[in-house]
Amino acid sequence: MTLSLKSAAFANDGPIPQRYTCDGAGVSPPLEWQGVPTDAKSLALIVEDPDAPDPAEPKTTWVHWILYNIPSTISGLPEDLVHHHMPSGILEGLNDWNKTGYGGPCPPIGNHRYLHRLYALNEMLPDLRRPRKSVLAQAMQGKVVAEAVLVGRYARRVHGNRK
Repeated sequence: MTLSLKSAAFANDGPIPQRYTCDGAGVSPPLEWQGVPTDAKSLALIVEDPDAPDPAEPKTTWVHWILYNIPSTISGLPEDLVHHHMPSGILEGLNDWNKTGYGGPCPPIGNHRYLHRLYALNEMLPDLRRPRKSVLAQAMQGKVVAEAVLVGRYARRVHGNRK
C-alpha cells in the first residue's frame, strides 16, 4: 500500500471550504492518512501555496503550516488542531507569517492551489527550533521513504473593496 493523504473536508483538487480559510474560522482541516511504510519512524507535514501571489504570475511558494516528528503510529490530525491536544512529540515550524500553527488560505487574487504534503521519514528529527521550510527540507534530505500530496483549491470572493 502506498502512502495516501485525504481530508473529510474536501476532495483532492477540490475547493477548500471557507471554514478553513481567512474568510472563515481559519481552523486547520481534518487530515487522514494510510499506507505509512513500516520503516517510517516519523511524519512531516508542509502545507504551501505555490501560486502566490497571483496564479497567473506566481512569484513565490507561501508556507501555511509546518509540523514534524508526527508519530508514525497515528493516522491523522483532527480539525482545529490548535484546540485539541497536540499528539506528544509533534514539533512545529514557522509559516510565512513568521508564526507557528496553521494559517488558512487567504489569496489576494485568483484561484490558488494549496498542497498538503505528507512525508514519511525513516527517523525522528532533532528539535530544529521552529524551522522554516528550507531548514526542515535540509534536515529531511535522505530520510524520506514515502510522500503523499493532497491538493485543495481556494479563491476569495470579492465583497466591495475586499478581495
